[in-house]
Amino acid sequence: MNTPLPARRSPGSRTPARLAALAAACCLLLAGCSDTSSGARSADRTGDRIRIALVTHGGNGDAFWELVRKGAEAAAAKDGVELTYASDADAAGQAELVRDAVRDEVDGIAVTLAKPQAMKGAVAGAEAAGIPVVGLNSGIDAWRSTGLLEYFGQDESVAGRAVGDKLDALGARHALCVIHERGNVALEARCAGVKKSFAGTTEMLYVDGTDMTAMTTAVTARLRQEPGIDEVVTNGAQFALAAVRAAGTADSGAEVATFDLDEDLVDAVRDGSVQFAVDQQPYLQGYLAVDALWLYRTNGNVSGGGVAPVLTGPAFVTKTNVAEVARFAAAGTR
Repeated sequence: MNTPLPARRSPGSRTPARLAALAAACCLLLAGCSDTSSGARSADRTGDRIRIALVTHGGNGDAFWELVRKGAEAAAAKDGVELTYASDADAAGQAELVRDAVRDEVDGIAVTLAKPQAMKGAVAGAEAAGIPVVGLNSGIDAWRSTGLLEYFGQDESVAGRAVGDKLDALGARHALCVIHERGNVALEARCAGVKKSFAGTTEMLYVDGTDMTAMTTAVTARLRQEPGIDEVVTNGAQFALAAVRAAGTADSGAEVATFDLDEDLVDAVRDGSVQFAVDQQPYLQGYLAVDALWLYRTNGNVSGGGVAPVLTGPAFVTKTNVAEVARFAAAGTR
């Protein structure tokens, strides 16, 4: 998909009232301002800098999305980009944030497609306004049909199948794959991939990822009901640590593995309480998405030619190689 390079807007087309409203609504990531309740950040525009909005479905304070944000900040600092970040776990709310960015006449938008259908209208509105949109993290099977220019992330189905193969190699027989957000295409694809390649039994357990106590209770209950479960696969570092506690409470011998990692999860892999983690490199996803929009605006570049995604994972982090990523995790970038 070769999308024509949108014309550069003149800064003079923005009214003082619009600029004031934007400044009041969010604070610039590069300035290190604190988050608003919606997660938006910005600052006063300087000169004619390119303005990019990063809009995700991440929850406030989620360590994973902090890594994505940090990567985006690093690219923005390198490129001299004015960057705003906003997030809403609700698909309708996320779509409205994209529409807000369009109304603010940004020069590019990076967006996640956890629920692609809900985002189609907002993305179409951006394109109609001449604003290029790239995808990251979620929606690898939908980014082209949704009309995005480029995509950066992990093929979740491939990652899931790789986990299934690894469970076979470890001798597991019954896996419980925990999905903490129903309808999230990335999480569903991961567990479906595990089920497709794993020779043993795979069952899905849907939990509320916004309530860690309820999630832990649900995993504990299922482990007590089915003592044959010998592997719990989660879809986030914090959920893996909760699953370790659940297995202990249930007096279960089940091992725990997970997609994604953070500093605490690295320690858990190092001490053996979590068998392994699949790293999709969220810092890299944020970095590449912002850098790609800057390159498109300044040089007309399109990564993957607009027809192929740029993959950032999967990579396995195990006890044998965890030391290699530990120092980066300690710095808050892995």
